[in-house]
Amino acid sequence: MKPTTRKWLSRIAALVVLIGIAAFAWLQFAGDGDEEGLAGGNGRIAAVEVDIAAKSPGRVREILANEGELVTAGQVVARMDTDVLEAELRQAEAQLQQARSAVATARSQLALREAEKAANLAVLSQREAELDIARKRQSRSTLLASEGASSQQEADDDSARVKGAVAAVGVVRAQGAAADAAITAAHTQIVGAESVVAAVQASIERIQADIADSALLAPRAGRIQYRVAQPGEVVGSGGRVLNMVDLADVYMTFFLPTAAAGKLALGDEVRLVLDAAPQYVIPASVSFVADVAQFTPKTVETAVEREKLMFRVKARIDPDLLRKHILQVKTGLPGMAYVRFDRTAPWPERLALKLPQ
Repeated sequence: MKPTTRKWLSRIAALVVLIGIAAFAWLQFAGDGDEEGLAGGNGRIAAVEVDIAAKSPGRVREILANEGELVTAGQVVARMDTDVLEAELRQAEAQLQQARSAVATARSQLALREAEKAANLAVLSQREAELDIARKRQSRSTLLASEGASSQQEADDDSARVKGAVAAVGVVRAQGAAADAAITAAHTQIVGAESVVAAVQASIERIQADIADSALLAPRAGRIQYRVAQPGEVVGSGGRVLNMVDLADVYMTFFLPTAAAGKLALGDEVRLVLDAAPQYVIPASVSFVADVAQFTPKTVETAVEREKLMFRVKARIDPDLLRKHILQVKTGLPGMAYVRFDRTAPWPERLALKLPQ
């Protein structure tokens, strides 16, 4: 073959490759001739995943939800073994009874000390009255002895009686101070016993909360995706037992080149067409546009396209629409997402909304 012929054949081959690349890009991002201002990208349907996990370490007693089953928010989907917690609860309840008995004992001690204080006050009044009488008698006997009308011995005896009465009053007053200290100690004992009661009650409430947490609840409505643990297995604190998907928070992630992604705004309308159901066109809206470009995913087959920087976009499906068709919602399905840049232009006929009945 002549060099000139080979040269022309090489140019034709290169031209064919360029035409093919241009045609692919045009079909991928611009649509047909009557779809100017339309861009599309392939992606997969995904949903927010939620792990249902054990709060405390323990053994899985039973799992009440099967894989693929729809569950409602607050539904019990698994239970953890609670034998140890129930034993701890019984122990804490017994300790609570002891603490309450200690409070009752402390209060009875306070009542006893207050009664002793009242008796002491009565004795003090009696001793003070006796002291007053002794002083008056001493005064009279001292006066009579000085006038010779009475013996000095009698005056001395009355003086001794006064000193005895003073000592008796001092003893009673000391006993009163001791009674005050005992009352203060009884009050302190009551406070301490009541603190123990409060602490034990808090322990009971914590154990009861742990027992309540042993019933694993679905945090939101959705579908159980798979079991992570099986009945009888031991899981650690925070150990996953089930995984579920929130079918009211479903979206498709796709990629657009810089020129297309730069024209998008949050809330822009998106039309989704799934490979498994191409007869339907599902409405969605842009909920996220990445602020950092990245390479296209490996699912794009041409090396030229992989070398282009792309922006990740998320299109979220209306939750009300998802609830209406909850039994038909599935994740992992591949498809195409289409966006338009002229928000006033109508959608092309092939992307008119078509939803399952």
